[in-house]
Amino acid sequence: MMSKAATVEIPINSNGDMSTLAEDDTLEQATKRQWHLDEKDLQQVMVSGPNLNETSIVSGGYGGSAQGVVIPTGSIKGSGSSAAADEAARGVAVEKLESVKKWGLNTYKCTKQMISERFGRGLRTVDLELEAQIELLRDTKRKYEGLLRLARALTDHFYNMVQTQQALGDTFADLSQKSPELRDEFGYNAETQKLLCKNGETLLGAINFFVCSINTLVNKTMEDTLMTIKMFENARLEFDAYRSDLEELSLGPRDAAAVARIDAAQQQYQVQKDKYERLRSDVCVKLKFLEENKVKVMHKQLLLFHNAISAYFAGNQQQLQQTLEHFNIKLKPPGADKPSWLEES
Repeated sequence: MMSKAATVEIPINSNGDMSTLAEDDTLEQATKRQWHLDEKDLQQVMVSGPNLNETSIVSGGYGGSAQGVVIPTGSIKGSGSSAAADEAARGVAVEKLESVKKWGLNTYKCTKQMISERFGRGLRTVDLELEAQIELLRDTKRKYEGLLRLARALTDHFYNMVQTQQALGDTFADLSQKSPELRDEFGYNAETQKLLCKNGETLLGAINFFVCSINTLVNKTMEDTLMTIKMFENARLEFDAYRSDLEELSLGPRDAAAVARIDAAQQQYQVQKDKYERLRSDVCVKLKFLEENKVKVMHKQLLLFHNAISAYFAGNQQQLQQTLEHFNIKLKPPGADKPSWLEES
């Protein structure tokens, strides 16, 4: 290394001119002395200088400004792991980009197919028997939802009536104690209202069981089948979209690029066809099991509802109780819905 003080401007007079030898000797000696000095300084810096990890490298051009870009040397040490992390992040970004690209292409094809079908220009795959079953299921679900609303309304009204009967019975009993001249009359009515209230609570248990079963059938079993049907209909739309795309490509030219696109479209078409047929099979199986389950559940629930209502309005307390026992319905004791004092505290 050569310091600024040891730098000597060397005039060039001629090639191999002897007049420059003395100046060359002087320059060589000055350079050697400066080299020894710089070597000693370098050794001192190595012994007592700062840690290399804490130093910085100033980037600047030769003869240019002393200001440059300061790069901590500690960052150079982890450049390998940083490069690996950048490569991994780049791979994730490329994968997401490809996923978005495929999603956009699929959305475009399906939207184009949907618009074509809506305006009567596109062909769609039709399964008349299966579509009739799907439409029947949707109509049945709408009707069962109406039945469920009415059953819930009956439950609410009947619950209010039972609460009114209970309050009326308590009032009759209180008046029976405070009106000696009408004690028997108030007592009879109090007993009647309490009996009606007890039978009403039993009937409420049966109606609540009926409502819960219908709700499960409509909002869980039927809804699960309709979700599968929705997936099937989306698969049908994708299948027709890729089928139409393959047909359009097949009608075009047959150069090398076109053949490659046709092969790719054929592969996508086969994937969508397999998906469509698989979901079609799932829908057929679920529709079959749903129909069997619906008949079984409704047979039990309609029999329960009829027997409980008939026994209540006939005043047959024993038959009403037997109806609940036959269907394994257990009534909650009064106050069971209220939290205990431990839970409240």
